[in-house]
Amino acid sequence: MLDIKYIRENKETMADIAKHKNIDLDFDKLLELDDKRKELTQKIEALRSQKNEVSKKIPQMDEGEKSQALREMKEVDEKQNVFEEEIKPVLEQYKDMMFEVPNYIHESTPIGKDEDENVEIDRVGEIPKFPFPPKNHEQLGKDLDIIDFERGVKIGGTRSYVLKGDGARLRTALLKYAQDFIARKGYTMMDVPVIVNKESLYGTGHFPGEEGEIYHLEKDDKYLVGTSEVSIANYHRDEVLNKDLLPLKYAGISACFRREAGSYGKDAHGLYRVHQFYKVEQFIICKNDEEETMKLHNELLENSKEFLATLNIPFRVLNICTGDMGRGKYYMNDIESWMPSRDSYGETHSCSALLDFQSRRLNLRYKDEDSKIQFCHTLNNTVIATPRVMIPILELGQQQDGTIKIPEVLRPYMDNQEFIK
Repeated sequence: MLDIKYIRENKETMADIAKHKNIDLDFDKLLELDDKRKELTQKIEALRSQKNEVSKKIPQMDEGEKSQALREMKEVDEKQNVFEEEIKPVLEQYKDMMFEVPNYIHESTPIGKDEDENVEIDRVGEIPKFPFPPKNHEQLGKDLDIIDFERGVKIGGTRSYVLKGDGARLRTALLKYAQDFIARKGYTMMDVPVIVNKESLYGTGHFPGEEGEIYHLEKDDKYLVGTSEVSIANYHRDEVLNKDLLPLKYAGISACFRREAGSYGKDAHGLYRVHQFYKVEQFIICKNDEEETMKLHNELLENSKEFLATLNIPFRVLNICTGDMGRGKYYMNDIESWMPSRDSYGETHSCSALLDFQSRRLNLRYKDEDSKIQFCHTLNNTVIATPRVMIPILELGQQQDGTIKIPEVLRPYMDNQEFIK
């Protein structure tokens, strides 16, 4: 959500951004609703003020004046009721359209229609060449009896899986290592709710727009999160933070859930696109300063690049274009890790700066040096999402004898085990 004043002053620019983000929004209609909203609000406030003035004078009136005043106030009440009924649909439409307004974009963001127009800006690590025919992670998981897709589907349906033995231990090791890694960077770990209310999803900008991707628990009208970003962002909702404590750096650990409704037939096999997974997510709340925000964005990105490098996973960094970045993003990078079975890179991390897009929805503020209320900026990035990152770990670590070499940094979390056999 943006400031309506900014939208009004930059209508043409915002219309172009919406078009580039593949969002169909009538900004003229939005501004008409804003004009109508302000007009009706002023009328209602004027009638309330009139009633307050008369209420103050009534105790000093004689009976005749009092009766006349009460009759007049009844007429004022009726007028006010008419205006209040008239403003209800206007406010509802206005709110709905404001939730649809996209964030503006960083000057370096590429203009493009979809993921095919993202721009590679960095590449790290050598692509390995195997002296033997390499297996994909599905075959490795079956041969070593550490992943069971067939029984996973029997239990939970498509895109379900069971990690067994060293497969489950490897997943746990990855999560524990990720938590220790990011905690050493000064981020506060947060074990957060994964069942949230609708307000929390509107607050982060996942609603409207992602309803089809999020599991809805209809009986309780609650939702399963696809990232702990939702819970962490709402942790300080409706608060005025101490500016001296900013930036706040959190890392959420949680199970995550996605319906993958829009990916029918795409990446249907293996661990790449599943309904249930686990993440350690970085989240920062900082001051309303774009320069500081971009420095923190780079910090989040560098954290994840360093993390992948310690696992010996080759990767590349993309500058995400307008058509692939989503409504609330100001600037966005994806990290894609090399996955031999795909003979290409696959997304494992997503780093986003949202400026005050979320905080306006969340009413998340602080007082600046002049005691003026400002909306905070928010940012987020993955530390790890598993089991997807197990794809490169298993495939890159495979040996000619069929075993898998465990990355050195994970061995202390697996009782110093060196290989999965």
